[in-house]
Amino acid sequence: MSDWSHLKECKVVRLNAGLMPVNRFEAAMYRHYGITPVLVEAGTPDEIIPHVEDADAVFAISVSLPEPVVNSLNRCKLISRLGNGTDKIAVQRAKERGILVTNVPYFCVPEMADHAMGMILALHRRFLPMQRYLLSGDYMGAREEALQIRRLSTQILGIVGFGASAQELARRAKACGMRVIATRRRMEIVKEAEEIGVELTDFETVLTQSDYLSLNIPLTKSTYNLLDEAALYQMKRGACLVNTSRGALVDEKALARLLQEGHLAGAGIDTFHDIDVFTSERTPPKHPLFELENVILTPHVSGLAVEAQAEVAKIGVENVVTVLSGYWPQSDQVVNEGVEPRFTLKPFNPALLDQVDIGL
Repeated sequence: MSDWSHLKECKVVRLNAGLMPVNRFEAAMYRHYGITPVLVEAGTPDEIIPHVEDADAVFAISVSLPEPVVNSLNRCKLISRLGNGTDKIAVQRAKERGILVTNVPYFCVPEMADHAMGMILALHRRFLPMQRYLLSGDYMGAREEALQIRRLSTQILGIVGFGASAQELARRAKACGMRVIATRRRMEIVKEAEEIGVELTDFETVLTQSDYLSLNIPLTKSTYNLLDEAALYQMKRGACLVNTSRGALVDEKALARLLQEGHLAGAGIDTFHDIDVFTSERTPPKHPLFELENVILTPHVSGLAVEAQAEVAKIGVENVVTVLSGYWPQSDQVVNEGVEPRFTLKPFNPALLDQVDIGL
């Protein structure tokens, strides 16, 4: 076991400590490496800055870290995102200031794929209307609608994005006999597509030919409102949309209109642009999609599972331990690629880290 005494001298701040408390896996990692994080629940920059301006490292889950917060980080070496998406963090500003931003890119890949595939199956077999028919006693109505369902193997799944979760979704869909087509910004991963049996093509083809369209891309300036009203109308009439990535990828009001009009047959939505699901308030939200009967809705839980919690805690804490020990983390976990740190880092050394029993 390595000597981790130097970590006791570092100030590590763990944000979102009230809304998303430290779980047992994270606590086990802290105990093993001798880290005693400062636990903070703060929402606005003015509330956050006094806690982080002298921090050596910062953990973040759902909190926003805009430029004013990043500008206040006078000695911070690393912002460790305990999760995947970093659209709430001023990543470019962190890069300019020599602060590494890391994430855990693969922690919930199977869960995301399972959730999206589950929505596709539920939409295809029309679970929601079938339940309503049953509860109302309209058994003949259920039979009439069920007789209109096509065999799943006749359907095309289109995927926008072809990262790890998209590839896992494609494997599940192929196992069900679906034809899978996909598009992504960089089309060079032909080998993976060929191995799974996925046809890589352009965005317009995926948009117009898919019976089920799944969004598996991050939210960036270029993907914001990617599916606006015009794009949604290009989708095949009777198609279904599944979004487990980010709500702002879609014009949600336009989506509600197209679902209401019948141009689209259904949707499975796990992420929302206008609803803050990271809140402890138990007030039922209002949203145009909630008024429809052909939409499956879940509150941004597609990546959650016991194993996913354990993995995100382990890797997120290991990123901090690695950097505060003077080493680069694994390259695929560095979000602001090309960052020149404000201190010298040695190449990543996997032997540096201990095998920690986190009680999974």
